Amino acid sequence: MHIFTMQIQYPTSCYNPQGSEPGFSFDPLETIERMASANAVVIFSISTCYMCQAVKRLFSNMGVNATVYEIDENVSGKELAEALKTLLGGGVSSIVPAVFIGGKLIGNMDRVMAAHINGNLVPLLKDAGALWL
Repeated sequence: MHIFTMQIQYPTSCYNPQGSEPGFSFDPLETIERMASANAVVIFSISTCYMCQAVKRLFSNMGVNATVYEIDENVSGKELAEALKTLLGGGVSSIVPAVFIGGKLIGNMDRVMAAHINGNLVPLLKDAGALWL
């Protein structure tokens, strides 16, 4: 039996301590870019989303140790969700899972699966240093 494990991080950089420091401004787009570029594969997820679970399992089964940010468990989750919606083009049906590989936005579940089926996902993962085959 395979035990499903994933690295989940809750960085302090994405919390919004507005009011705690004079002059502090929180930019969700900048925060997402910083979080997405910090690791080879980054997934923005919602803990109860079945599509998020599926994409996390896909990467895990491929041997990729993705960094997962559960935005519903984050103080600034609503702001991050709005920023993801902007990055994804606003017209998407679901903002999660939002997958970044090598700091570049791949997209949501549809785009990740299309890249996988077309054979483009593995080269992206290799180029980002997330997969060694």
